[in-house]
Amino acid sequence: MARPDQPDFLENLRHEVVEGRHWLDRVVVIGFAVLAGLAVVIFTWLYDAAFDRFMQLRSSYWWAPLIWTPAITALVVWSIRRWAPLAGGSGVPQVMVALEPGTPAHERSRFVSVKNSVAKVLGVSGAALAGLSVGRQGPSVQVAAGIMHHARRYLSPKTAITERELLVAGGAAGIAAAFNTPLGGIVFAIEELSRRLEQRSSGLMLAAIVVSGLVAVSVSGSLSYFGRVSIEVVSWSQLFWPALLIALICGLLGGLLARLLLVSFVGLPDRFCAYRRLHPVRFAALCGLGVAVIGIVTGATTLGAGHHHVRELLEADSLENHTPILFTGLKLIASWWSAWSGVPGGIFGPSLALGAGVGADVAWLTDSTQVQALIAIGMAGFLAAVIQTPITAMIIVMEMTDGHGMVLSLMASALLASLVSRMISRPLYGTMAEYMLEGVLRPGGKADAASTPAEPGPTPAPTPATAQETQPGPAPEAPASGPPPAATPASDPRSP
Repeated sequence: MARPDQPDFLENLRHEVVEGRHWLDRVVVIGFAVLAGLAVVIFTWLYDAAFDRFMQLRSSYWWAPLIWTPAITALVVWSIRRWAPLAGGSGVPQVMVALEPGTPAHERSRFVSVKNSVAKVLGVSGAALAGLSVGRQGPSVQVAAGIMHHARRYLSPKTAITERELLVAGGAAGIAAAFNTPLGGIVFAIEELSRRLEQRSSGLMLAAIVVSGLVAVSVSGSLSYFGRVSIEVVSWSQLFWPALLIALICGLLGGLLARLLLVSFVGLPDRFCAYRRLHPVRFAALCGLGVAVIGIVTGATTLGAGHHHVRELLEADSLENHTPILFTGLKLIASWWSAWSGVPGGIFGPSLALGAGVGADVAWLTDSTQVQALIAIGMAGFLAAVIQTPITAMIIVMEMTDGHGMVLSLMASALLASLVSRMISRPLYGTMAEYMLEGVLRPGGKADAASTPAEPGPTPAPTPATAQETQPGPAPEAPASGPPPAATPASDPRSP
């Protein structure tokens, strides 16, 4: 077998110098990476401003969320179903469907586009204005992917850069910019979005991911999501048993949350799912009312993504005033109901808050002095349990908390929690993407997706005669749409 020839340096150099279009393509990709990073920064500002406005309203009138939250929730769900059903849900499953080789080329723009990116930003900001327990990190994946995908129009016809690579770079850039963690974005691209990158242009795609992350860092500051929290290096003897307990609890609760999201997304033959199919906007209002009641009971700590409460836990000197189980249990229910309502929103932020709550609960119950370390371990474990990508979860938490001295502890927690979660639930994003892909490939049907929880699922295309509130309009992951097709035995998320 003949060995491949070694690269010809002079020939390659001549090619780079003469073929100026290659450099123009690279400039286009990097330019759109900057735009993707700026889009996520603007998204962050809108989200934070919307939630701050809700908190101001709540502080003035404690009873206002009982009216405000259901009304805004219903308005967001109606708007998304009316104008951009494929902008619903978290956004990660939509990008995964667009990346799937089996997805027809003309259908990809239905899942990732500039229009969907704009609708996603407005929809998630509206959910934050309502005070719902949704995050912006998952939606940032679809926002950035839609912008990067648009760059394809400006590349040369003979470019080696593919649509797939632009989508992977865009989705990963969304995570990098949303968390201010460029390394986390790169790992997310490899572990969740794509198992490989084309060698010929992988360097350019990685550069695009890093550039988007650096844009966010330059605007928001390094590691600003939870502030700069330095966690002391501790010995395994001090952490082993509490950390083991945290990882197991996070695996159980994270798997339970993922399964609840999948089951409510697919739909069951019960009266709640039937009512949601018939009256999705009214159902959304009821979910909003339930979340508002939980917010009043918990003093609003369970509302929003939860990063304000997490920051308070990380900066607290002690947990004397901490009430174990209350925050964690009610935050889980609020996150589930928020996703089930049908509004666009992600689960990354709430998962981190839930993990912090589990860590604080165990630290309080065991009277441990390593509070910050246990909270960080809980964050990594719960996020890994929900999305079942342990390396991504570990990297994100390590970069956000400046916990480089806890790499082994974070990795062990993420791996164990993910393992336990897999015994309870199928992968959240992958399973939702499967249902959405079924809607794309269904004979005689269009690419329509219905969403319920934090992610989307496919639904039959509406007919003109049924284009009313009860129509099961398409919505990739927005929990705002109708029921997806019946689950097959091989893909039913109700069985782990």
